[in-house]
Amino acid sequence: MNKSVEWFFNIHSLLSFIPLLLNTSFILTLTHSLYFHISLFHISMMPTIDFTFKVRKCESEVIVPANPTPHEFKQLSDMDDHQDLRFQIPLLNFYEHNPNLEGRDPVKIIKEAIARTLVFYYPFAGRLREGPGRKLFVECTGEGILFIEADADVTLGQFGDALQFSSSLSWFQDVINNVPNSDGIVNSPLLFIQVTRLKCGGFIFALRYNHTMADGFGLVQFMKAIAEIARGAYAPSIFPIWQRALLTARDPPRITCRHPEYDQVPVTNDTAIPIDNMAHRFIFFSPLKISALRQTLPAHLRHCSFFELIAAYVWRLRTIVLQLSPEEEVCFLCPVNLRSKINSLPLGYYGNVLVFPAELTTVANLCGNPLGYAVELIRKAKAKVTNEYVKSLLDLVVMKGRSLSTAGWPYIVSDLRRVGFEEVDFGWGKAIYGGLTTGGLGTIPGTISFCIPFMNKNGEKGIMVPLCLPALAMERFMAEFDASTNVEQLVDEVDSH
Repeated sequence: MNKSVEWFFNIHSLLSFIPLLLNTSFILTLTHSLYFHISLFHISMMPTIDFTFKVRKCESEVIVPANPTPHEFKQLSDMDDHQDLRFQIPLLNFYEHNPNLEGRDPVKIIKEAIARTLVFYYPFAGRLREGPGRKLFVECTGEGILFIEADADVTLGQFGDALQFSSSLSWFQDVINNVPNSDGIVNSPLLFIQVTRLKCGGFIFALRYNHTMADGFGLVQFMKAIAEIARGAYAPSIFPIWQRALLTARDPPRITCRHPEYDQVPVTNDTAIPIDNMAHRFIFFSPLKISALRQTLPAHLRHCSFFELIAAYVWRLRTIVLQLSPEEEVCFLCPVNLRSKINSLPLGYYGNVLVFPAELTTVANLCGNPLGYAVELIRKAKAKVTNEYVKSLLDLVVMKGRSLSTAGWPYIVSDLRRVGFEEVDFGWGKAIYGGLTTGGLGTIPGTISFCIPFMNKNGEKGIMVPLCLPALAMERFMAEFDASTNVEQLVDEVDSH
């Protein structure tokens, strides 16, 4: 619901927009209380919606490989099995109705394709076990993956608003149901898939998987294999390669680079984010928003990447609204895909090829400096990654018992724009949206967000960032975000006249 308000906000959140506002006819009065009072216009606040619908679900079933597969044991790499990747990741792909496929059932076609694909990707049909030193390995048992067939009385168009404006993720549980005792890391199914038909003729492909088995690129390789077979192929065009020994620690392990982000004691329970009242929202960065943020940077940083800009903005504003003590340390971990950096990895390798270089700073420095400070920290973290850094980090994983406790208040933003979830085509065309839809993932809820390509219902392409914060902090975050967005829109309207 829209409502007009007079808008008050802290001077700190508007300083970066003064250069934009000086070019307009607005008159800003700076009061002695260090607050701007903008009374010359009304602002429409971004709406929130409650989104509910009915879903009829069939009982969960197990899909096993279509043909017999080897019973063997396969070790994960030392990049796969450290503590920070021991969690489940859910994702959703939304597909439109295709009139050329009238009468064809996506559930039946995808189920059959999964069974045939598991013949090639048979480790996914096994179960993880934990050995000495917390080392993980897959027992390839052929037990299969979990699958649910469902129907929902909702159209695809209704999800566009839900993804951007929904104030609750209750609907998320309907399209990716949590089967009891299925979400463990060891001795549990490694994949869960739900296909939900929609009343408009489209469908949702939902998947939850164990992150230790694959990263985003590896998972998309698996999903594309299912899609190729669903479209009629006999085998995937890229054959899966295991070879996890390529990314293991040296013997003996030795630390040759500094990893200060892992040296200190993690956040204690007394100061950790409370997780009993977490709120979820989706933050949409339009081209206008991104352009306006870029203009606030100093000249030497204005060519920074979309990821660096958005990650810096969200990290900084998130820290502000959490209202931490100024002397607290905060830590940004920057996922870096190593596929283009490690020449020895063969085509078809689908394990984790990620490292998380990080930079530490204090709350006072991060929040008290302009946005460019955070951008420079993120760029500095990314620049750490060399071949020697990767080897040293793998050795550190082993030496620390696969548990890398992060210093300070950790936060991760992962760039999924080029992973390709939306490129997966089961025969109905590419997904109109593909990727993750929650920021509440990870071993510590609320510490991971993602940059996801997204087109809103107006056809505007931008970047969506799922965010998870304590409810009060989320209210503060959205107020600041909506406020700055409305300023940009008003400035753009004035400049266009």
